[in-house]
Amino acid sequence: MNRRNDMHSVAKITAPPPPASKSTARGLSTVTVTQLSGFDEIIDVRSEGEFAEDHIPGAVSCPVLSNDERARVGTLYQQVSSFEAKKTGAALISANIAHHLRERFHNRPREWRPLVYCWRGGSRSGALAHVLRQVGWRVAQLDGGYKAYRRRVLADLAVLPAQYEWRAVCGLTGSGKSRLLRALEECGGQVLDLEALAAHRGSVLGNLPDMPQPSQKMFESLIWNALRRFSPSRSIYVEAESKKIGALRVPDALIAAMWASPCAVLEAPVRLRVALLKAEYVHFISEPATLVAKLECLSGLYGRAVIAEWKKLAFAQRWDELTEALLVMHYDPAYTRSTLKHYPRLSSALRLELAATDEGEFKRLAQQCLSHEPRKATSEENREARGERQEKQGDKGAA
Repeated sequence: MNRRNDMHSVAKITAPPPPASKSTARGLSTVTVTQLSGFDEIIDVRSEGEFAEDHIPGAVSCPVLSNDERARVGTLYQQVSSFEAKKTGAALISANIAHHLRERFHNRPREWRPLVYCWRGGSRSGALAHVLRQVGWRVAQLDGGYKAYRRRVLADLAVLPAQYEWRAVCGLTGSGKSRLLRALEECGGQVLDLEALAAHRGSVLGNLPDMPQPSQKMFESLIWNALRRFSPSRSIYVEAESKKIGALRVPDALIAAMWASPCAVLEAPVRLRVALLKAEYVHFISEPATLVAKLECLSGLYGRAVIAEWKKLAFAQRWDELTEALLVMHYDPAYTRSTLKHYPRLSSALRLELAATDEGEFKRLAQQCLSHEPRKATSEENREARGERQEKQGDKGAA
């Protein structure tokens, strides 16, 4: 999956049927957030605006009331009566459910197992779940809806990071940290790519073209979804970050675990860093005016004369000179200060020296990094070890 172009969703979740669920007065089964993985499809029936702000990763949007329709029903409820609001809402919901049945669900097999949720697990999700159940599908409703899910995300983000072993990948700007993370994942490592989830490269020039950042809540959902899939028996590699990536904040417990973690430092000569940055920021090369506008943000730090010189280099397309100047004057000092401040274990870090920019070189460094990875024994391995010790003790006793 292309993580940068698919930040707001994950592949369809498939797993064995969920544990036993409870039933509502309508006969619908309800499940909790811990049972999400037991369904073929997760359906969010909230409005498209609510879905855009945050949703369960992997869920599909099937609003039973659109933004405008929800506002209209709310106005009737406040200004006329609850009866008029319910009557209008029922007609709108019925029409939207019919549309979803025709356009999205008509080809689902009898064995299809959907989970439906709304804001609180109430009437909106109940309406669609009731119709799907009448068709014959084994549908369930999320107990407590999105609110229960959001509470679980916040609770887990406060405790999960401390349960894992982290490895912070450090390195000056342009050294290829994101490339190394991708290579680590391809070589079987566990990777949390925060910049990919945040749709931002973590600097003043870090906005991705034509890709807005997700909301803070969606960012936290994406992190939660990644964390719950990791194995605690292996290290998780993450790029050394500060508290913010663009406009988004890294959750407190996660950044604390990252700052306390062992490090791996990726080192590269300036010429390779310049080459990597030119390949990564090709949108600025094709549109120098966009870069020039971004450089204005640095005027307060370096003065008008320096910014004017950098602009001149950009318009003259002297990219190597401009990139090196930005690295030496701005990025390297700032990154060094931040890394030394936040990562106290930097002095004992594994050193990885980049000698080229091809994929094979990053794969070599990823394998070198993984070869130094400490590994915790799994519970099954611990049980086997205890069994072997007991057998040896029994043999000695028999002797």
